[in-house]
Amino acid sequence: MIYDLHTHSNASDGVLSPAALVTRARQRGVTHLALTDHDTVNGLHSARQQAEIEGIALIEGIEFSCLWSSRSIHVVGLNIDSASAPLQEAISAQQEARDSRAVEIAKRLEKAGIPEPLEGARRIAGDAVLGRPHFARYLVEIGFASSVNAAFKQYLGAGKPGDIKHRWPDIHSMAAAILAAGGVPVLAHPAKYELTRTKLRELVATFKDAGGLALEVISGQQAPNETDTLVQITKQFELHASCGSDFHAPDQPWQELGSFTPLPSACKPVWQLWH
Repeated sequence: MIYDLHTHSNASDGVLSPAALVTRARQRGVTHLALTDHDTVNGLHSARQQAEIEGIALIEGIEFSCLWSSRSIHVVGLNIDSASAPLQEAISAQQEARDSRAVEIAKRLEKAGIPEPLEGARRIAGDAVLGRPHFARYLVEIGFASSVNAAFKQYLGAGKPGDIKHRWPDIHSMAAAILAAGGVPVLAHPAKYELTRTKLRELVATFKDAGGLALEVISGQQAPNETDTLVQITKQFELHASCGSDFHAPDQPWQELGSFTPLPSACKPVWQLWH
């Protein structure tokens, strides 16, 4: 069995529709797939229908942005009840924060000479949760950047005109919303926060205190030493381990569906918490 428990569709900042994502997952050999779009569950219905057609198991999920020590941190919720009232309240609050941030980003981009950035980003986003990748795609579309990566380097990354700080709730609030929805809070891609081992352990300690139950030990293709460190931390804090590609688009082989090393045998797989 191949579990991929961290993926994104065009309901948030991914490229594929939820149905196309599920089909690609099945083609890649994934047997258990979690759709974990940013701050939305709008893609789950379509994904669930396609999973029945493809004959793979769909785990309902979400990925929330939150803050810890003034840093932006992501928490994945797995095996959630997507209709949960506390979860829906958290989603509404997140979307309001995203909309407010998008307006501020657009104002900054207008001052930098970008025409109608908010309108353009919203058109590209459609019904998806509006985020910086939609601004980036708009910048490419109108010729202000050669690629999405270039758009971030020139306009949207740290210290650039569109760099607006996050206004997310704290990590305790997001973990609580996931737990209230019957889900499993998972600290997403901890190796990507560029923390020292001491700081990473401080983050994990806070996360567990907030009700966190698992750590994403495998996130796409990563260095073996990163995996070893995360395995040690799961043991130290008695957490379960999750794995996922963090898939966004087909042209990113380092985040391809199911394309990562299996969980080390020393780990307690997160799916034991709902099987």
